[in-house]
Parts: sequence; structure tokens; C-alpha cells
Amino acid sequence: MTKIVVSDNVTLDGVIQDPAGDEGFRVGGWVGLIKDRPELGKLALDEALGAEALLLGRRSYEWLAARWPSRSGELADRLNSLPKYVVSSTLDDPDWNNSTVLKGNVIDEISKLKQKLDGDIVVPASFQLVRTLIEHDLVDELRLKLFPVVLGAGERLFGETSDKKPMRLINIQTVEGDVAFLTYELVRKA
Repeated sequence: MTKIVVSDNVTLDGVIQDPAGDEGFRVGGWVGLIKDRPELGKLALDEALGAEALLLGRRSYEWLAARWPSRSGELADRLNSLPKYVVSSTLDDPDWNNSTVLKGNVIDEISKLKQKLDGDIVVPASFQLVRTLIEHDLVDELRLKLFPVVLGAGERLFGETSDKKPMRLINIQTVEGDVAFLTYELVRKA
């Protein structure tokens, strides 16, 4: 069964903007260096190994595509080889290996993709895309790494929705002693 899985780093107050600190956000860099946090690195690798494909917004795609192709190691090898689907009306010729641009009606294109693939379609970062997917009930699972910091400003994971979107907590674990890894599934109306 194909699932769309949103996977994000998030602060206690819901901010997802600039976790690595290289986008110029005044309070960016709140994740720290993943290379210094082996349990978080293992979570990233396990998720990549379990993914059928990545689904990305253009900005997240460009950020990842500027970093991963030149890296080596098991995680880099997996991310570089995975099929990547990019939602964009402006990107024409993606150069990261195995990348395809989805144009046209985003809901239709992602619904077709969900029918075509068999496995987890992981959506890292990409908050604008995530908001669209949540609004149209296309998200099946949320995997949130909740970092113990409050920023008070920045782009948040969730925006306004037309209706409530009930979720069910299905797993929780502590990672690196201070990060809560929360997994939710969407509660579908019967």
C-alpha cells in the first residue's frame, strides 16, 4: 500500500524554517549538525531505506540537490538513487539523478503518483507542499522530530485548513536524549 509520509524537523512552537541554519533566518540552525547526532542520522537512513520515492517542493528540491549529489556514504547513495518527484511550475530540467518534475494540477499529479507507486512516498521539508497535501487529505502519516527549542518566529509546518484534520499518535520515542520522534497517522472518515 502506498503512503504519503511527511517527515519534518520541527520546533516546540511548530517552526520548520531553516533547521540547518544556512538560509539566513535570524534564528536558523536549531537542529545542529546531524553528523554530530548519530541516532538522528540513523533515523534519516532508515527512513530513506524504507522509502519508495521522495516528493518535494521546488525550494526543498533545490536545497537538497545542491548538497547530496557530491556526498558519499550509505545515506547519500540512497538519496541519490531514489526516484524524486518535484512539484514545480518553474523547474524544467532537474539535474539531480532520478528526478521528475510534476506539472499541472498538483492534487491530480500526486494522486496518480500514489496509484503508480507501491511503498512510502516521503515528503521532507517542503512546508507549502505539505500544507496542500494536508488540506486535500493526501497525507497518510506524519513523522515529526520535535526539537526542544522555541523560536517565536518563522514558517510553521501547519497553516490554516478548511476543516480539522484528526491524527492518531501511533509511535513515540526519544532520540539523542532530547528529541521526541512522533509518528501520527491520519484518521480517515469512515
